Amino acid sequence: MEESQTISTSDADDPAAAEHEGPVAVLDLTSSQLHDLSSVELPPTLTELDLTANRLTSLDPRIGQLSNLRKLSFRQNLIDDDAAVAISGWEALSGLEELVLRDNKLTKIPDASIFRRLLVFDVAFNEIPSLSGLSKVSSTLKELYVSKNEVPKIEEIDHFADLQILELGSNRLRVMENLQNFVNLQELWLGRNRIKAVSLCGLTCIKKISLQSNRLTSMAGFEGCIALEELYLSHNGIEKMEGLSTLVNLRVLDLSSNKLKSIDDIQSLTRLEDLWLNDNQIESLEGIAGAVAGSREKLTTLYLENNPCVKSPNYFTTLKQIFPNVEQIDSKIFA
Repeated sequence: MEESQTISTSDADDPAAAEHEGPVAVLDLTSSQLHDLSSVELPPTLTELDLTANRLTSLDPRIGQLSNLRKLSFRQNLIDDDAAVAISGWEALSGLEELVLRDNKLTKIPDASIFRRLLVFDVAFNEIPSLSGLSKVSSTLKELYVSKNEVPKIEEIDHFADLQILELGSNRLRVMENLQNFVNLQELWLGRNRIKAVSLCGLTCIKKISLQSNRLTSMAGFEGCIALEELYLSHNGIEKMEGLSTLVNLRVLDLSSNKLKSIDDIQSLTRLEDLWLNDNQIESLEGIAGAVAGSREKLTTLYLENNPCVKSPNYFTTLKQIFPNVEQIDSKIFA
């Protein structure tokens, strides 16, 4: 069986690279300062083509003939809506599994309906004001990235029953909605939006949730996420730790930069390793041993800086006695 070859940016202009053995499967032209692909050979054997960080404003029609292509990245180029129209006619690429258009000049979701086996679709860091058009994307999708756009509403995603990662951070979302069909979702990233309340519709398989930098004042809504391992809620207006006792698989909990005055509802969490509570209003270390009883042996990282309690006598010594296996308290690392 012939071995496939990878040609990197440094090999692209090397005559010796043309003497490789076996078909070229991967072509990496990252940061090649290309304005077009006229000087580049595109072997029909390609399965991956990476054009990240170039100056492309149009899509070479030869790409549409690469029937073996499975991964295609135009990340960090100058592709606009008119240029992206060509994608809808690439019938030879119907088997494409990964399409990356992150960090371009798109103002709408491009028509990707031609790709019937798509697993990864990335249009993050553009200027897209709506998820309109996602209804045409294949239901096979497992990872969807639309962060850093201008999206105000979660819509046209109901058919993604196999979705595992959904990234919609840094948009204009106010409501968590239309998530009920994502029974296989494992990661949900909604940081830097305008969300005021948690609504997760019983996502029992989800393992990571980020709602950092929103407008939450309550933690109600996470109780049913029993598989949750990482929860990021920093920079909100949360005043009380609650709804956490059922999250027995939680390993990382970030509640920094909120309005907490005490540590509550985590005494039964036996797998907690990282606890971030810095920049809150926690007055005292009194009772912390009981509050974090379940994870006293497991906890390795604890942040409490910028709370009144850091002024407690023997602050580090007290915490080290409570948590015998802790490796870091605030910025202090223990050998």
